[in-house]
Amino acid sequence: MLGRVNDPEPPMSPKKAARPQLTDPALQPITAFEGAREAALPDARLVEVRRRARAFHDAMMAGPAVRYLRSFSLVRVPYPVRYGLRDACPLPAPLLHMMNRLFIVQVDSEDGLKTVLVSPSDVEADAETPFFKRLGDAAGPLSPVTRKILAPVSSSVEACVAAAGLNPEDIDYITYDHLHTQDLRRWLGTHGGRGYFPRARLLVMRPEWDAASGLLPPQRDWYCPDGIAGIDPERVVLLDGDVMVGQGLALVRTPGHTMGNHSVVTRAGDEIFVTSENGICPDSYAPLASRIPGVRKWARDTGMEVVLNGNTLEGAIDQYISMVMEKEIAGPAKANPAFPSILCSSELTPWWAAPGITPTFAFGEVTYGHPTRVGAAA
Repeated sequence: MLGRVNDPEPPMSPKKAARPQLTDPALQPITAFEGAREAALPDARLVEVRRRARAFHDAMMAGPAVRYLRSFSLVRVPYPVRYGLRDACPLPAPLLHMMNRLFIVQVDSEDGLKTVLVSPSDVEADAETPFFKRLGDAAGPLSPVTRKILAPVSSSVEACVAAAGLNPEDIDYITYDHLHTQDLRRWLGTHGGRGYFPRARLLVMRPEWDAASGLLPPQRDWYCPDGIAGIDPERVVLLDGDVMVGQGLALVRTPGHTMGNHSVVTRAGDEIFVTSENGICPDSYAPLASRIPGVRKWARDTGMEVVLNGNTLEGAIDQYISMVMEKEIAGPAKANPAFPSILCSSELTPWWAAPGITPTFAFGEVTYGHPTRVGAAA
């Protein structure tokens, strides 16, 4: 089992309370990484996490795949180079472009077919995030036109779900690797309303939900104001550990970018994809193979094996370990083995205003399998 890839299973600390029992039969706990970060020395933590991540990759590859995975482009967003490629790129361009993507995943489970939306961004509401609102307001009197240039919209969540042949009622779960810039109210409803996805429940790590409920100023710049206000607690599944969502889909804790960050691990055919925003492109996970100016030299000079997406630096050491964990779980990309199979939830894309800051390798949109309507599955 995926929760038993370590032999023997790591012991629980006697001071650590048992995690609450999951009551949803489609969600099964994973214990593969419990205790992996308990060593006092950071390098020892990294060694242990890397070892377990490789074992987890093998366990996922030995198990079943998801039924369906497809990513959709939603909106390009400007983002400071100093955050996205933290310290690694010396080019003078102040901003780069990232493509925010939606992922639709379908899995078989003990409770039947389950459909999961990963990173469904409400593009209009998310623009109220303080950092991005200031960036747009700085455009001046032509801001509506300028915003279309700075942040062109490719599609909407509603249109992508329809393009997959699904109805709003078909969605069982929503999850985000973290809650930066996310306004969930349209999807889940507020004050008793059911929202656009009337059956969906949010899967979120408890530390992330708690953080979004009580932000400090360094965090507040990156969270949508009132983005989770008024949502029915019954629509929120607070996770206290890693879980399998049906077969072939795992949510594993990867703290650092935020305290409650998790990564989405998807077994699709003969490949494992890992999705998060700890890094903004496959180059971030293999800087020695990067052709982005300065990145390879920076990696050689510093010995760093990953480039942090560092806008908040809530836990840079944990984030470093988490990114190594992600790339070891993913394994080499089939399309380019020099890079790991990392499907970033916001992926670096070329932009005329940031010449030279072009990913060496990028996945773009991916599709595996075919979607199944709930009625057809039944």
